[in-house]
Amino acid sequence: MSTAHLTDVDGGLFAGGVFAAVDIGASSGRVILGRISAGTAEMETVHRFPNGVVQSEGGLRWDFDALFTEVLTGLAAAAKTAAGHGQTVTSIGIDTWAVDYGLVNKAGEITAQPYSYRDERSRAAVARVHEKLDPARLYAATGLQFLQFNTLYQLATEPDLDGLQALLIPDLIGYLLTGVRRTEATNASTTGLLDAPTGRWANGFFTALGFPEDLFPPLIRPGETLGALLPGIAERTGLPSATEVVAVGSHDTASAVAAVPAEQENFAYISSGTWSLVGLELQQPVLTEASRAANFTNERGVDGTVRYLRNVGGLWLLSECQRAWAADGYRPEIGDLLDAAAALPPGGPRINPDDPAFIAPDNMPDRIRAAVRATGAVLPGEPAAIVRCILDSLAAGYARTIADAERLAGQPVDVVHIVGGGSQNKLLCRLTAQATGKPVIAGPVEATALGNVLVQARAAGALAGGLDALREVVRASHRLDRFEAALV
Repeated sequence: MSTAHLTDVDGGLFAGGVFAAVDIGASSGRVILGRISAGTAEMETVHRFPNGVVQSEGGLRWDFDALFTEVLTGLAAAAKTAAGHGQTVTSIGIDTWAVDYGLVNKAGEITAQPYSYRDERSRAAVARVHEKLDPARLYAATGLQFLQFNTLYQLATEPDLDGLQALLIPDLIGYLLTGVRRTEATNASTTGLLDAPTGRWANGFFTALGFPEDLFPPLIRPGETLGALLPGIAERTGLPSATEVVAVGSHDTASAVAAVPAEQENFAYISSGTWSLVGLELQQPVLTEASRAANFTNERGVDGTVRYLRNVGGLWLLSECQRAWAADGYRPEIGDLLDAAAALPPGGPRINPDDPAFIAPDNMPDRIRAAVRATGAVLPGEPAAIVRCILDSLAAGYARTIADAERLAGQPVDVVHIVGGGSQNKLLCRLTAQATGKPVIAGPVEATALGNVLVQARAAGALAGGLDALREVVRASHRLDRFEAALV
């Protein structure tokens, strides 16, 4: 690691360092170089690539082979870009979406392309799992909100797990890079098989469901080293063989929350992208029956925090509408769509953006209009009206979720932070401020990659301190927009 630049920022030591963040969402991925210097982080995207599900082998699956090829292409671009600046990549961190996994046999081979959570196969397994593990018992131990695609329901559809290990998607990528199998803790907390109070595997649940106790590899925490690159990977990417893969908040929301630029304790966050993850940062899980009834989840965060949140529908609704309109030859700029939607009067129809009917890819505009009709209202077919309906519905969902979180956790909220792609959507930010009655601070856009980089940098000694210190770097590095509820 280069230590050419060294300074002290409020007691925290910062040294120059270059870190590669592999940041993959359900619709796209990127490899980003993060440079830490003088208490700030500079981010440079070196490779972007599409991601998505394909109909294959009887279900919706990820084209993982293509995905991993893109990761290697991105790491090669990172090595080349860093070298062009006379630098060397210090380490690599990986974050992706949650719950999905690949199965690896005793020979170390991936048995099939991983299923997508959008596949319907797990729906039939829910009743079978609940016959063996009562939902109240599940929640009291794991604190995980019920979603039909949670990992334990997916695993319950597998015909035979003997001799296999399940690696969550970022862990699977890490395994192919290093040859080392581990399960990163923040993503493990989305499986429904991790004990929330202790942060250890709930072994009794494995037994009850007939899963092998070693189905998942041992846990690893954010900031711990997974391993160095395999020789073949180093040769293919041009990275030094000593380059280490470091565990970060591998659930992308965990990395995003680590990069929330909060200054005060009482904040809510919205990680807004394909999904919206809306909640609070706590020190202890909330495992009450009222919390279960409200379908809140308690997932692990960086530094042992708890991400107390609920999934709310996200900008998947908008992107799927755009895809449908493009198929019909209508391809407006997103800015023009949002301007037209903003010009419409308030008080239009709304939908439940969390409805499972919106999970699978299909004709989204028709499904949204059908959902409005089911409420007794009418939604015009014009794209601007549909966009306004989506954003009004999301903002209302955010407001309900934050109010519920305040009540259930007994923690008031003074400000709402929106990070991720949705932070660029000024209309969504304004509507959220109006719906919550609280100021909204928007940014950074690349929060997941930034949180990924900051955890790597701290592990390498390029900065020191807790989450407050990490967030100070975020505030020093990015312009943030503020939306006041009273001025909407």
